[in-house]
Amino acid sequence: MQIRDTAVASPDKPAIIMYPSGTVVTFGELEARANRLAHLFREAGLVEGDAVAILMENSEHMHAVMWAARRSGLYYVPINTHLTAAEAAYIIDNSSAKAIVGSGKLVDTLAGLAAELPGGLPPVRIIADGTLDGWQSYPECVAGQPDTPIDDEIEGDLLQYSSGTTGRPKGIKRALPHVPPSESPGLMAALVSFWMHPDAVYLSPAPLYHTAPSVWSMQTQAGGITTVVMEKFDAEGALDAIAKHKVTHGQFVPVMFTRMLKLPEEVRAKYDVSSLQRVMHAAAPCPVDIKKQMIDWWGPIVDEYYASSEAHGSTLIFAEDWLTHPGSVGKPMGGAVHILDEDGNELPPGHPGEIYFEGGNDFEYLNDPEKTQSSRDPRGWKTVGDIGYLDEEGFLYLTDRRHHMIISGGVNIYPQEAENLLVTHPKVMDAAVFGVPDEEMGQRVKAVVQTVDQRDATEEFGRELIDWLRDRLAHYKCPRSLSFEAQLPRTDTGKLYKQELIKKYS
Repeated sequence: MQIRDTAVASPDKPAIIMYPSGTVVTFGELEARANRLAHLFREAGLVEGDAVAILMENSEHMHAVMWAARRSGLYYVPINTHLTAAEAAYIIDNSSAKAIVGSGKLVDTLAGLAAELPGGLPPVRIIADGTLDGWQSYPECVAGQPDTPIDDEIEGDLLQYSSGTTGRPKGIKRALPHVPPSESPGLMAALVSFWMHPDAVYLSPAPLYHTAPSVWSMQTQAGGITTVVMEKFDAEGALDAIAKHKVTHGQFVPVMFTRMLKLPEEVRAKYDVSSLQRVMHAAAPCPVDIKKQMIDWWGPIVDEYYASSEAHGSTLIFAEDWLTHPGSVGKPMGGAVHILDEDGNELPPGHPGEIYFEGGNDFEYLNDPEKTQSSRDPRGWKTVGDIGYLDEEGFLYLTDRRHHMIISGGVNIYPQEAENLLVTHPKVMDAAVFGVPDEEMGQRVKAVVQTVDQRDATEEFGRELIDWLRDRLAHYKCPRSLSFEAQLPRTDTGKLYKQELIKKYS
C-alpha cells in the first residue's frame, strides 16, 4: 500500500497527530501536500537520483517533504537538527543536494549555511513556517501547484548520514529501484505489516532525522496507520500521548525506557497504557534489568530488533523469546549471521567477533569506495563493524558497537571528530575521547587530554577546553567531563589503547 490508497479510501483519517500541539494532518492532506511539493521539485529541474536535504525538527511538514522526494525518485537526506551550520553544510555538500528544505525554527542554522558551502547554496531553497532572504516560504510557495500526482512518479530512497572511522559523516546510499512507488514496498515493509494492523495507532517519540523513526513512520503511513509524532520526547509526555491517543504500537530507545521507569510511581499510575499491544526498541543495547522492568510494567510485549542505517541485515526477538534468552537481539529476519575473527574465519557459538550478514540490501558509503570495500568480506558478506556472538540456538548477542563508537541515549557518537578538534588547540598535545557508563543515557562522552605544558592541566583549563569545543561542534558530541594524563597510552605505531582509559575512568 501507499498513502494514496488511504487518502482515496479514508481521506479524513489522521495520518499524523503531533504531540503535544495536537496538530492533525489527514491522509488526504498528506497526499495533496506531497504531490504539490513533488510538482515543485520537478518544476525546479530535479530528476531521479538528485538529493533533497531536510533540516527541520519534528513538525507537521517533514513527512510531506519525505514523501514528495520519495515519489519523485529523489534521495532525501535528513540532517541532525543539533549540528552546527558548518557540520550541516558538509552533509549538504557531500550529498550534492540540489534542494534543501528547512524549518523556520532553525533559521539561524540555515542562515549560516552559505558561508560554509564552497559551491554555494543548493538552487532550490525552501523554508517552512518562516522567512529568509533568497529562500521560498512554504507552504505559500506550492499554493499554485496541482495536488494531483506528477506524471513520472518513480521510487526514491533515504540517504542517511552516519559518521565513519575518520569522524566525518558518511552517506549510506542504496541504488534506486527504477520502478514506480506502487512496485516498491520500501524498507521494513514486511516487518511493519506483520507487526501492526490497519487499525493500529503508532507512536514515534524520537527525532525523525534518525533512520528508524523516518523509515518506520513512513512505512506505517503507507499501511494506512495513524502516526502520533512527539515534537520532543519527555517521559511523562510519552505516557500521556499513549493514554490520550490510545496508542497500540510504538518504537523506543532504551534511554526512553529508563526515563519513564524513573518517574515517580504516582505519576506512572496516572496514565492508562492498556491500549499498548506491542512496542519495539532498537538503536542501542538495552540493559537487561531495564527491559525486565519494562516487561513487568507493560507486559511481555516489548520486542527488539537489531539493524543499522546500512540496512545490510537485521535480527528480531519478541518479548517471549527474550525472556528465555535475556540480552539477545534475536535471530536474522533474512539471510544468515556470521561471526568472524580478524582473519575472516568463522567463529563457533559463544565466541565474540565481528558481525557479518549474508544477503540483505546492498549499499555504498557515498564518495568513500575504500570504506565501502572494507565493509565486505571475499564472500560478499557485509558488516558495519559491530561485535557480538551467537549462542548454540543461533540467537545473536552484542558485546560491543563499532569498536570505539559511543552510544548515548540511542544516538551514535564517533569520538574522533572531537579528538581531531581538541588536538588543534595550541595547548593540547594529544587527546582521547570515549564513552563511560551512564545510568540514564547508557554512555556519556568523556575526554582525556595530554597538554603541551603540564602546568596547564588544571580544572580551569578543562572547563575552558570543553567550552572551546562546544563552540565548534554539536553539543551532544562534546565531552561532559575532561581529565588530564601526563602521557596517553599509545603504541610505537600510534595506536591508542583506549581500553586502558575506559577502565580507569569507568
